[in-house]
Amino acid sequence: MDARIDQVAAGGAATCNTWLIGDDEEVIVVDPGTDAEAVLAAAGDRDILAVICTHGHASHVAAALEVAGRDDSPVALHREDLLPWREVHDDADPDIEMADGGIFEVSDVALEVIHTPGHSPGSVSLYCEDLAVVCSGDALTAAGPAQHERDFPDLPGQLSAIGEDLLPLPGETRVLPGHGEELTIALAEKQFDTWVATSGDLPETAG
Repeated sequence: MDARIDQVAAGGAATCNTWLIGDDEEVIVVDPGTDAEAVLAAAGDRDILAVICTHGHASHVAAALEVAGRDDSPVALHREDLLPWREVHDDADPDIEMADGGIFEVSDVALEVIHTPGHSPGSVSLYCEDLAVVCSGDALTAAGPAQHERDFPDLPGQLSAIGEDLLPLPGETRVLPGHGEELTIALAEKQFDTWVATSGDLPETAG
């Protein structure tokens, strides 16, 4: 298997984690963030097959059109997050409306779309069984479910998505979140009951 995952190095605590999934010839960009120059530099001369946004918040999508524009690549977003997307990009909608169960292929691996709403209505996670990773966006971080603007838009829904759609993945699966450090599904499972029990007093998280 030639596919691998690279993380884009872009400074700033509020900067989202951008992930490049692919090989030496082609990549898919997950959550382009706000720094198109850094993302394009990390991609180098590899073909960008698609730009996938796990949700529509500005810190994740601001650079989407510029990154996609280099290779005339499609941008993918769940249709339920068009409203926050249009607050950033009011002159162009995404090319692909993602849905639960959708598949993206790059190099020799497949990425499965898992609808994980709560942080936003259209939040998705991208599971790659071959690489044993899931890009969780802001649905799940090492600190638990992520807030948006210091609040939880739908914490019960977010916790349900974690419990029903992410925790059933194999325990060794690496969780690559939209902000902060990675964790594993096994570690998230150990902490899940605590997140539920203290859901009214979870620590502040970026998102």
